[in-house]
Amino acid sequence: MAESRNSGRALVIASVMASTAMIAIEMTIVSTAMPQIATQLGGLDLYSWVFSSFLLAQTAMTVVFGKLADLFGRKPVMLVGIAIFLAGSLLAGFAWSMPAMIAFRLIQGIGAGAIQPVAMTIVGDLYPAHERGKVQGYLASVWAVSAVVGPVVGGFIIHALSWAWIFWMNVPIGLAATAGFIAFLHEKPGHQRPSIDIAGAALFTVAVAALMIALTDAGASAGRHALYACAVCAIASVLFVIQERRAAEPMISFALWSRRPIAATNASTLLSGMVLMGVTTFLPIYVQGVLQRSPVVAGMALTVMMVGWPVGATISARLFRRYNLRSILVVGSVFIPAGGVVFALMGVDSAPLTAALGSLVMGFGMGLSATAALVLIQELVEANQRGSATASNLFSRNLGSTLGATVFGAVFNFGLSHANQIGAVTPEQLRAALDASAQKLGAAADAGVRVALQQSLHLTFAGVLGVSIALFLLAMLVPSVVIRHKREVTTPVAH
Repeated sequence: MAESRNSGRALVIASVMASTAMIAIEMTIVSTAMPQIATQLGGLDLYSWVFSSFLLAQTAMTVVFGKLADLFGRKPVMLVGIAIFLAGSLLAGFAWSMPAMIAFRLIQGIGAGAIQPVAMTIVGDLYPAHERGKVQGYLASVWAVSAVVGPVVGGFIIHALSWAWIFWMNVPIGLAATAGFIAFLHEKPGHQRPSIDIAGAALFTVAVAALMIALTDAGASAGRHALYACAVCAIASVLFVIQERRAAEPMISFALWSRRPIAATNASTLLSGMVLMGVTTFLPIYVQGVLQRSPVVAGMALTVMMVGWPVGATISARLFRRYNLRSILVVGSVFIPAGGVVFALMGVDSAPLTAALGSLVMGFGMGLSATAALVLIQELVEANQRGSATASNLFSRNLGSTLGATVFGAVFNFGLSHANQIGAVTPEQLRAALDASAQKLGAAADAGVRVALQQSLHLTFAGVLGVSIALFLLAMLVPSVVIRHKREVTTPVAH
């Protein structure tokens, strides 16, 4: 009986990994293929929105689908999420223009907003905390492999096949995951009719979408769109709070989100998302523009982080039986600013191995802390709130990534516009400095741009270090949580 249950759990986890792989590889493979796709479709001025629309929809819908998983069960919400993601993938392959591509990527993002939190919740349902970390390590490995394989597969598809297969390759993976969930994930039927807070879900989605648009447009020269979006966000947020206080089954439980362990853990996770975005965005620029190495070397320096992450997650899992979750979270949070120190101390003569070392240390710390944070939050709540709690943690990370892109982008631009050596650096000079084959600048001017770039990135990495230290301080505020080693593992009843 136990062997049957274990084999069933393994097949469900295989389905979880397959559904997660669709999202993970989509984020890297599309980045590789989009320049060619944009060339064919036109509308280069809308290029960034192909990525922003996906992230916007995913972030806005994560909390909504997490709540729906608590109300209706994990299985139906997961199947709906996969169906939406596959529909968006099919349509994206037939996109005839950039606006159409953006719309279909938004549909994909809605599906991803269901798949990611529900997948993590299913893991929490099937495994007790002391076993769950090992599975989280498997899922971290999926992201690591996707980070390496995605660009390679994307390059192959662009050269050998139609770019549409970038999106259509999700179909067989999604169908296999769907079959696995239908066959092996069993839930007890609920006996109560859930009350759906439709107004709350709609207002929350509008508020988060407006916030994401404001953050995305914050760096634009004419900031009018960002101001309008901020106004919409403020109005929708006020209406959302009013609605949640009167709803019988609120979309967001303020009592849940405001509990000190959950609030501190999610705040730490938000800052972790900011740090991650700061490093992944600006480390390749540093290696190429300041250290004057090839894009391949820059990519390798960053990819090392994806090696450290699953290693940290796996070690975190092994420590669950011996140490409490808070201790693991705090230790992981020490490694993140340690990696930040390496980046902040880099100079024009630093070796790429130094950048790789910083990536490895920071990735290891994030693997430790992210796994402990998620399991800690899941252990703090009952099964009928686990979907909402899991979604709150993923939402915090996604929102942190968007905040990181905005904040550190502003710091970087400020540094370039106040460079000591040559004055403000123009976009043309920056592109030339990052292009190894460009001969647009003379040696003296090129050296000046290099120094200005180093100064700006030093300021940016100092900001990353500051946020990393704040992350550690927030982790220190998280109280200890005792793991229930012998908790009965069952799939919760949808109520």
